[in-house]
Amino acid sequence: MSVLSDLVQGIRSGAIEVVDLTAPLSEATPILMLPEPFGNTVPFRLTEISRYDDRGPAWYWNDITTGEHTGTHFDAPIHWVTGRDGEDVSQVPPARLVGPAVVLDFAGRVAADPDFLLQIEHVKQWESANGPLPEGGWLLYRTGWDTRAHDQGAFLNADETGPHTPGISVECARWLAEEAPIAGLGVETVGTDAGAAHSFDPAFPCHSFLLGAGKYGLTQLRNLDRLPVTGAVVVAPPLPIVGGSGSPVRVLALVER
Repeated sequence: MSVLSDLVQGIRSGAIEVVDLTAPLSEATPILMLPEPFGNTVPFRLTEISRYDDRGPAWYWNDITTGEHTGTHFDAPIHWVTGRDGEDVSQVPPARLVGPAVVLDFAGRVAADPDFLLQIEHVKQWESANGPLPEGGWLLYRTGWDTRAHDQGAFLNADETGPHTPGISVECARWLAEEAPIAGLGVETVGTDAGAAHSFDPAFPCHSFLLGAGKYGLTQLRNLDRLPVTGAVVVAPPLPIVGGSGSPVRVLALVER
């Protein structure tokens, strides 16, 4: 058990930093807004049951109301029609919830163009400089979008033509699903696809290709700027909701300092 002992000691000593990549979950958390006639999720809500009063003199607790895909959350394959015969969130193997992570940082490009799309050539250039994408790990796509998360309007960034948020091209999404060795994709935006992805062919290619290939999504991440380009380990355990298409998740990264 020396490896686990070393891990615990490293965390206690500060040699390994635990970085929280999760956005706090509250009624102010931005949520995806789909146009009619599509259904929409409800905002997160706490409903008090008792708080040291006649309803329960020694305890405080709440009911929670939320959608599976609210705040920082995990997309399981069954979330999309292309993965309809795949895993629900309770069936994801635990070992796949812990894995190496790399950060592709395009915040500068996104600052100049909120509709920026990651292309295969961008990933190939990154690999030439930093090495291959991690086997069974996470590609974390930093766009700087987490700085907008305190304002739903700025976060969704929609106008009369629709949302304008960064994402991944159709060709790159297909390549990540079919050829890259990663287990999943993590982003800072409300979903893994670009705001304009409703007009792509196919629509919402990250959902379509990655979930259809049995890979996973993490969304509304924060603090990716605190991670190294390579070398972090991500721990991303969702609630094991039987039949669930996804779940809010607290995503942690382990970083050697």
